[in-house]
Amino acid sequence: MEKIVILGSGIAGCTAAIYASRAELKPLVLSGPEEGGQLMYTTEVDNFPGFPEGITGPDLVEKCKKQAERFGARFEYGIMNGFKEIKDGFELDLGKKRIQTKTLIIATGASARWLGIPSEAKYKGRGVSTCATCDGAFYKGKEVIIVGGGDVAIEEALFMTKFASKVTLVVRRDVFRASKIMQDKVRKNKMIKIVWNNEVVEYLGDDKFITGVKLKDTKTGKITDFKCEGVFLAIGHVPNTKFAEGMLKLNKGYLEANRFMHTSVEGVFAAGDVQDFKFRQAITAAGSGCMAAIEAEKYLAEKE
Repeated sequence: MEKIVILGSGIAGCTAAIYASRAELKPLVLSGPEEGGQLMYTTEVDNFPGFPEGITGPDLVEKCKKQAERFGARFEYGIMNGFKEIKDGFELDLGKKRIQTKTLIIATGASARWLGIPSEAKYKGRGVSTCATCDGAFYKGKEVIIVGGGDVAIEEALFMTKFASKVTLVVRRDVFRASKIMQDKVRKNKMIKIVWNNEVVEYLGDDKFITGVKLKDTKTGKITDFKCEGVFLAIGHVPNTKFAEGMLKLNKGYLEANRFMHTSVEGVFAAGDVQDFKFRQAITAAGSGCMAAIEAEKYLAEKE
């Protein structure tokens, strides 16, 4: 039986692994389908302390992973289907594999939200993406739109100006949800056009690739065709907690955790975006990973 298993290899999971491995708990970290979490889709991280010149998201995650491995953390691939309580711990269902552990830290993060319109499945990867930093280079010289009004949407719009011939930001309301500094950046950029009070209601294209979208005016209801060759969605995220349904208390899909990262089940802790519906920052994810690991260590000591 493992002493501690950490679900997720993003900044929260890696930080938890650093603290748990330094406590000689030999943590097992299970990386899911989005290894490294949302930071893997972030080009520049300028607000993480200790990096005055900034650092890319993937570099930050990789450094944290290596730091955890240095102290004995183990990383393996595994998709969590569910878990159950057993004597002295928990049994994790990984499909063909079962793992038993005394404590569990859930840092499975959140996944990008899709629009959910009929033609979306057809054009996923064929002009529709949720990650400009991943796919942006494929759209060199093309006209693209970014859907969303928050910091991420603006960041992706700014990033796409490096590649696209034209970038249009489609915002559902008549105001941004982004921070003032990001709003100022996008307004000053002459390559970016902003379309207010509109939403994408359908994708247009042939059998191979997207050629445009249908935009609906959220005030008048008028629908217009808009030509573009790429759509990047930046409309939020959905917490990865499906495996925990019925086992742990959730709040609008997010894991409920107290200020010490304890969930509704003793011995199970939460960290990062999977329980954070408000801040969702790299530094807060790292901090919660630290707290979860320290609390797990304390819990094990008390049990022993």
